[in-house]
Amino acid sequence: MASVVHFPVVLFDLDGTVVDSGAIILASMRHATQEVLGEEYTDAELLQAVGGPGLEAQMAVFAPDRVEELVRVYRAHNEPLHEELEACLGMEDVLVRLHEEGRRLGVVTAKRRATVELAFARVPLAHLFETVVGGDETEKHKPDPEPLLLGAQRMNADPSETAYVGDSPFDMRAAKAAGMFAVAVTWGRIHERERLEREAPDAIVDSAEELLAVL
Repeated sequence: MASVVHFPVVLFDLDGTVVDSGAIILASMRHATQEVLGEEYTDAELLQAVGGPGLEAQMAVFAPDRVEELVRVYRAHNEPLHEELEACLGMEDVLVRLHEEGRRLGVVTAKRRATVELAFARVPLAHLFETVVGGDETEKHKPDPEPLLLGAQRMNADPSETAYVGDSPFDMRAAKAAGMFAVAVTWGRIHERERLEREAPDAIVDSAEELLAVL
C-alpha cells in the first residue's frame, strides 16, 4: 500500500532534535554559572529554560543583572565544543528520506545564525533545509509562534499543512499557537518526557523511525 504524505512541509528545532547538543549546552550552562556567579545548580535548574527564548532570557533566570557576562562566558565555552557535535541517532537518515520524498524542510531554532553555521559545519545537513530561522531573526521567540510563522512564510507554506518537530515544551506551545502539527521528540535529554506530555503534543515519539511514521 502506498504511504500517504501527511505533511508537505516539516520544520525542525535544531538542538536536541536534529543535533545531539544537550550535553554541550549543559556543560556550558554549568561553566558560565560557576565562573560568573560561583553557584552550583542542578541539571534540571540549568536546563529549565533551554529551547525557549534566546540565551539572554535563559541566563536572566539566574542573574538578571549579569546576563551580558553570563552569555559571553557561555559562548566562549560553548562554541569550541561544536567540534564534538553529532546528529541525533537516526536523524540524518530521516532527513534524507523526507527530502527524497519531496518534502520541504526547514529549521527554526533559538540558536543565533552564526552558531547554526558552526553546527552545520560539523554535521553537514544544511543542504537538506530550504530555510533556517535563527534566534536573532525575530523580535519574539518560542513559545511565541513568530519564528515558526516566519519559517512557513519564507517557504510559502500553509501552517495547517506544516509539522513542527521539537524537544521542548516551548516548541510544542509555539507549534500549537502557529496552527501547526506539534511533534515532540524525547531523545533531546534536555526536557523530561513527562514535561513534554503535559503540553499535549499532537504526537510524541521516542525514535527516528517513529518520527518518520507520524510525518
